[in-house]
This record gives sequence, structure tokens and C-alpha cells, in this order.
Amino acid sequence: MEFKRTTLANGLEVIAEINPAAWTAAIGFFVRTGSRDETAEVSGVSHFLEHMLFKGTPTRSAEEVNRQLDEMGGVSNACTGEEMTIYYAVVLPELQTRMVDLLTDMLRPSLRESDFDTEKKVILEEIKMYEDLPPFGVDEKYRELFFAGHPLAKSVLGTSQTISALTVGQMRGYFDRRYAPDNIVAAACGKVDFDRFVRDIEQRTAGWKPSNPTRESFRPKGKRGRTIYHRPASQQEYIFQIYDAPAACDDIRHEAAVLAIIVGDDIGSRLFWELVDSGRADSASFSYAEYLDAGLFIASLCCAPEKAVENAAVMNRVLAEAQNAGITAEELERSKNKILSRMARVSERAGRRLFAVGAEWAQTGRYFSIEDEMNRVRSMSVESVNAVLERCPITDPLTVAIGPMEEGEF
Repeated sequence: MEFKRTTLANGLEVIAEINPAAWTAAIGFFVRTGSRDETAEVSGVSHFLEHMLFKGTPTRSAEEVNRQLDEMGGVSNACTGEEMTIYYAVVLPELQTRMVDLLTDMLRPSLRESDFDTEKKVILEEIKMYEDLPPFGVDEKYRELFFAGHPLAKSVLGTSQTISALTVGQMRGYFDRRYAPDNIVAAACGKVDFDRFVRDIEQRTAGWKPSNPTRESFRPKGKRGRTIYHRPASQQEYIFQIYDAPAACDDIRHEAAVLAIIVGDDIGSRLFWELVDSGRADSASFSYAEYLDAGLFIASLCCAPEKAVENAAVMNRVLAEAQNAGITAEELERSKNKILSRMARVSERAGRRLFAVGAEWAQTGRYFSIEDEMNRVRSMSVESVNAVLERCPITDPLTVAIGPMEEGEF
């Protein structure tokens, strides 16, 4: 594989990991904008904008946009998070130029008021849907609590109130600031003609004006405490415990991911054997999420309400044992094999590799080949993984529970 990069005159970065043996080309535009970049008045606008990019452009109707995506086959979609919005597609290599033409056109949408008014209803229904789906939007709730006072506390979806009050003029202003070329990374992986990729993007974005966008960034101090959301209609209790973890730029981020697998992977982890395999809980996990200037360890438990207190005690015992005694050499070796296998599988799929390469570059400005990543994992020691627990101890969490239990029961 070969990595190439360039920056266009308007500030748009173009990168590619080229694999001549691949059968597909994955193309994505990574816009460095998300909920953390929004003011309170436009909360949810980044996600709303993602929807609007499929509603047509000055040269294509919404029907033409979606029909052409379908005609080129493969996979295409978009997603919005706290720190970036991504538009991507995986197609046959011979369709590279056609897909670049379509995606760059979509990135300059019409933003018609009539489409805005129609899609607003869709967004409002989506907010209601997530509030009704287990675990009832608790991920946004614990981020809001844990990151209080930090941009990461902001909701990706927004609220019914902020979306209802949002105007198309506010959206257009946000778009002009955040969808500037100097805030976008165009990435490709697989069987890619890089020179043509650069040439096509340069031709189609020549009129895009940079805006020198900024982003507030500082290391947050996670809040602690306990919050219980009483939801009597729920059939299960959902318990989340949130801890500080390494950020995306930290040197122990890879070790943090390994630690999370050992403690709480969906199969073969300590929490799996104690709570899931034993039949005590429907699910129990310990995961790691990284952001530009922060990270989270998330311990989660889902079980029958009458077993919640007992199971939460088991989960805390497992976490305390990890904190006090660390991991073992045997656990590390097993997790290494698991991670290396996953990395190898990802490397064989251009679409999966696109997210790893594009998101890393957009977030940190770094590129790691599959070989780099695998060697990093192979070089880990028990001491280096246990060092994560010294810097980010899994003690004194923010606890958030949602379900039938009330404050006095938990």
C-alpha cells in the first residue's frame, strides 16, 4: 500500500491509501464539524445539515442525487458525530470520477427553505424515536452530564425546542463557516487513481472559498456523581458508569483500546464471563471512546430491574479487580490476537479502511499504515497497558441509570 497527500490552493486536504490489489474504491469527505462546534441557538444543526445534503443541489434534484447514488451501486451514506460529519461511498474503481462529481456537488446543496421545512419534521420525529428506543438516548444524557461546561456536552440531535426554532438562515450561515474547503478532508482507500482523484476534486471545488474556521478545544475534567432517570415503562434497567480516558492525541490511546477489550469486550472479556455468559445480564461491556481533547471509558449493564443492584455490584467488583491488580500476560496475548485479526479484516475492505484513515487524518493529522498499527499492538506490554489505569483510574465514576428503578431502589 502507498499513502499520498496534497493540499489544494483553497485549503482542502486530499489523502489516499492506495491498494492496487483492491477490487473497490472507497471515497469520503470528512468535514470537521459536529455538535461541539454549535452554539446553543443552533443545537442539532450539523446533523440537520447532513440530511439536507441529500435534498438536492443547483444542478441535481433530490431524486437525481439518490438515483445516481443507487445507480453506481456499492455502499453510500453519511453520519454526524460530535466532531465530524462524513459523506462516503464505496464503488467500482472505474466509477471514481463519477462519484467524486456527485459527492462534491452534494457538498454544495441548495438549502431551499421548502426542503428545510419538510426535513425539519423528519428530524423532530427522529428525536422522538431515539427517546423511545432503549436505552432512551442515555448516551447523550451521560455526555451532557460528564462533559458539563465543555463543547462535547452538546447533543448531536439537538432538542425538539432547538430544532423547532432553527431557521434556514441560521443553517446557511453555519454551512458557510463550517463547510469551507479548509475544514474538509477528501480521503480515498482501495484501488484509487490518486492523480485523477486530486484533479477531479480540484476542478470541482475551485470556486469554494476558505473561511479559516476555528474550534474551541481544551481538556475537560469529567464530572462525577449519580443520576437516576425513572422510566416505569421500560422492561429493563440500563446502568452506565463513565470515567476519564485518553484522548485521540494521547500516546496511550492504543493501550486504552486493548484494556477495554480485556475488561469488557462483547465476548471473552471479564465482564462477559461474569455477567453475560452466566446469564445474569442481557449485556455488560466496557468500551473506549476517543475525541480530540478527551476520552471516555464506558461501563454499561443491561438486565432485569430486580437484578440491577446485584449485577452492578458484580460489575464494580470486576472493575476494581482490574484497577487494583491490572491485567495479566495471558489476557494481553489473547486481546492482541483479537485486535490483530480485526485489523487484518479491516485492511481487506476499502470502506472500513476509509474510516480509519480519513478520521485519523481529519482528527489528528496523522497517518498510520496497517503495518504501523499492528506493530504498535505487538509491542505492547502488560506494564504499558496497566499504565493506562495509573493515568486514568476506573474509580469514582459518573453513574447514570435509566429504567423502572427509582432513586431509593438503586
